Amino acid sequence: MSHEPEPTSPAVEPQGPPPTDHPQVQQLTEQLQAAHKRVNELAHALQAGERDRAEFKERLNRERERMLDVEKGKVAVTLLEAVDQLDRCLQAADDSPLARGVKMIRESILKQAEGTGVERVELTGRPFDPNLAEASDMEITPVAEDDGKVVLVLKACYQLNGRVIRPGVVKVARYVKPASA
Repeated sequence: MSHEPEPTSPAVEPQGPPPTDHPQVQQLTEQLQAAHKRVNELAHALQAGERDRAEFKERLNRERERMLDVEKGKVAVTLLEAVDQLDRCLQAADDSPLARGVKMIRESILKQAEGTGVERVELTGRPFDPNLAEASDMEITPVAEDDGKVVLVLKACYQLNGRVIRPGVVKVARYVKPASA
């Protein structure tokens, strides 16, 4: 085996960084800066899109929950109408075994409705609130402190998750100063 000298490439002497005043370097630097700016813009747009998607998802979930509450409310109102009919039956009935059975059914329906979040709003003795009830009648009272208070509930008010699903029907006291003789 003979040792032949390996061909060598011509010596390239390092020239150092290219001059920055060279037009091609300036053009490439500008393109690089523009590319960085565009990447930043796209990154910000992507982040904004992700935020919008997350907010949309939250709005969609809230709307779905609200729609479920509306549907629950509709079903509950139907059940509450049945409870009202049972109440009317109980008012006309004596204390027979049949009446006790009807009362048990009524209590069972109310308990099931409460299990879904439906709650009865007690109105008697409270100041009349048109957001909770309709005033169907007025009762004159000589007591000034009772003016505007609910004295009788004719139809109960019910709420579901803080939203009135069925307003009550009430009788409201109206103060009239007693006549002096």
